[in-house]
Amino acid sequence: MSKKLVYPALSLLAAASLALTGCAPPASTPAPAAAATAPAKAAAALAVSQPWVKAAASGMTGGFGVLKNTSDADITVTGASTAAARTVELHETAMGADGAMRMQAKQGGFVIPARGELKLEPGANHLMLMGLTAPVTAGADVTFTLELAGGGSFDFTAVAKDFSGANESYVEEEGGAGMSHGQPSSTGSAPGSAPSSTSK
Repeated sequence: MSKKLVYPALSLLAAASLALTGCAPPASTPAPAAAATAPAKAAAALAVSQPWVKAAASGMTGGFGVLKNTSDADITVTGASTAAARTVELHETAMGADGAMRMQAKQGGFVIPARGELKLEPGANHLMLMGLTAPVTAGADVTFTLELAGGGSFDFTAVAKDFSGANESYVEEEGGAGMSHGQPSSTGSAPGSAPSSTSK
């Protein structure tokens, strides 16, 4: 009698074992974890040199430096932020319909080429800080977070320096419709020249 009870029990155990085996995930499941490392690799491939911010008492100012990409693939910066300003935009210099050079938001973000670099400088590509939360004084550190395509991010700290080169006019247009940076004047340092290493 006991033998008859043993066989059905073994059959049930075998069936349960097969059912569990059928529900087990395939060995290739960890792929999403591998994909998640791509943004981290992009961030690790970035470096910045000579980062600085133009000192300003209020309103707006610009952030500059040289972004370097050590990887074999292009890296795109899609946005930026800092506690020093309510908003940060990626800006470029482009020719307007009237033939004048103007600053405007960079559509598509900043692309840092593979094994290359992207210069952020006055009168050219730069980070536009709008709505400063406090005065940016010479010698102060300003920390930025760059948002990368694919979900990664890259942090760096820039020092604030007095700078009059290019004489940018960071003024919001009447009615808040946009910004007018103005043309670099013929006085002062040449557009794009960074402050000297002795200035702070």
